[in-house]
Amino acid sequence: MSAPLPIRNRLLAALPATILGRIEPDLEPVRMAPETVLHEQGGRIDHAYFPSTAIVSLRHAMANGETVEVSVVGNEGMVGIALFMGGEAMSNRAVALNAGDGYRLARAVLNREFNRFGGRRSGAFKQLLLRYTQALATQMAQIAVCNRHHGVVQRLCRWLLLCLDRCSCLELDMTQERIGATLGVRRAGVTEAAGKPQAAGLIRYNRGRIVVLDRAGLEQCVCECYGVIRDEYERLLPQSGPEAVGPRGLIRGHRPADRPMAGIR
Repeated sequence: MSAPLPIRNRLLAALPATILGRIEPDLEPVRMAPETVLHEQGGRIDHAYFPSTAIVSLRHAMANGETVEVSVVGNEGMVGIALFMGGEAMSNRAVALNAGDGYRLARAVLNREFNRFGGRRSGAFKQLLLRYTQALATQMAQIAVCNRHHGVVQRLCRWLLLCLDRCSCLELDMTQERIGATLGVRRAGVTEAAGKPQAAGLIRYNRGRIVVLDRAGLEQCVCECYGVIRDEYERLLPQSGPEAVGPRGLIRGHRPADRPMAGIR
């Protein structure tokens, strides 16, 4: 029998032990490379993904090929809510932003547990995923507001903080192309926007790597959209569970899984 997975995803870690025990044999560790496409816009989805160290961007593609990020998912959540919301396809493209790990769960297993009846905690999985969906909807709506009313520098700061909340690090490997596709701006706009917090000593950005030097200072510069999104996640989702949960929902005290990772093409 294989050893239990060291759960490093906040949603999975918040599940009662009985539920986690039922789905754990079906949780497949996966490793994602930057720009790995988990789901195509309009494509059928067969798996839900629960990131641990990976950060996934949900992007909407326009007819002219340009894209803009509508939400970001990390160790606080999952990719593939259409599986239990009645849809057969993703309305956005899901793309890994960094090299990282996570877990995937087949459609049939997720739906079986989501629709499970009987037992004292039979609805815990459904309730948790529906609360997460509400938090994700808030993020999508607030990002739409942010993109309309705030400048590129504030949007960049908001995006950086959301990413940091969803991984256990203060460094991000992100090229100008990936940031541009995320924020919906050209490379020159990324360079100009990153230059301002860098000049203020808040970040260091060089050769595709962003290092946050002063997170508190970054929070002082960001627009109110970041706080709205953060507070909604903290209101709706558990701050503790079977695993120790640290500030901003980051799972503490875990090492990478010992199981081989399945590569995603």
